Amino acid sequence: MTVPKIKMAIVGLGHMGHYMIRLVQNVEYNQHIALIAICESNEQSRRECQEQYPELEYFADYETLLAESDLDLLYVAVPPAYHHDVVMAALEKRIHVFCEKPLANSLEEAKRMLDKAKEANVVHAIHFSLPHEPTMRTLKQKLDNDQIGVIRKIELVWRFPSWPRSWQHNSWISSRKQGGFVLEVGVHWIHVIQKLFGKVTHVQSELELSEQADCCEIGVEAKLRLADGTPVSINGMAGFAGEERVSMIVHGTSGTLAIENWAQLLEGEIGQPLQLGVINEETDHAVFHYVLQAIKGNMSPLFDFQDGYDAQVVLEALRHPASADWVDIREA
Repeated sequence: MTVPKIKMAIVGLGHMGHYMIRLVQNVEYNQHIALIAICESNEQSRRECQEQYPELEYFADYETLLAESDLDLLYVAVPPAYHHDVVMAALEKRIHVFCEKPLANSLEEAKRMLDKAKEANVVHAIHFSLPHEPTMRTLKQKLDNDQIGVIRKIELVWRFPSWPRSWQHNSWISSRKQGGFVLEVGVHWIHVIQKLFGKVTHVQSELELSEQADCCEIGVEAKLRLADGTPVSINGMAGFAGEERVSMIVHGTSGTLAIENWAQLLEGEIGQPLQLGVINEETDHAVFHYVLQAIKGNMSPLFDFQDGYDAQVVLEALRHPASADWVDIREA
């Protein structure tokens, strides 16, 4: 008996929207997925996509898409300020949702989305890919094997000579409302910290803002405290001469492990220089693979809206510090 394909639509034709179009055409997915529609408000982007994929249906707004299409799954790749409305409309129709990160544009929006997703009883996934990467999986194995002893301190470094970066061509990623490297890049590392080491309970943050009122932060100095008391420091800066660096350094009682620039694993014993570590290059699946597994009712290590909400709690405390003192976020 032939199993019906999962009917899917994509909202948003930015970098990630185009990535998803290409991904679902892979042999691993096209036997399970029927991509039937694209929604994009920009007429030129929509027309260019239609020329390349004329077999799909095209919509200028998500409300029409949801009203006129019979969907099982919606991939949401619009800017963060629009996540809430699109996702809530899809959940109202009991459609599975795969949403780009960050989950929302405010903590209030994220909470409504999480509550609605639980009520709808559908798959609600967020595109957190970093824990699935071979580098991060190898680091976790080393931590589980007690390679560096008890964790003493964790450092996060986010440094960008220019923001947006040269390949980020959109109007929102440098805006104060929904952009900035704390939100766009920091969300990955806050999520990783909480999955590997436990919940963040306290935040102390100081932002350096651009002189342009509508532009995002150009610097951040912050401290976090985990539930077990482990301290986490964040040093971030944009707009300087030098090279990009995005790193996590984990110091233990017997050594240090570090992820440098997303893909390098460094390790060393106390008093010794850090050396390149060997990464366990296991077969890696795209996060979309885990979304499909969950829709089919199988066990799946995907991250859901609860994970997105938990990261949002920390991000909003970083982006909107209420004071110069420690802020307890456990009741958020």
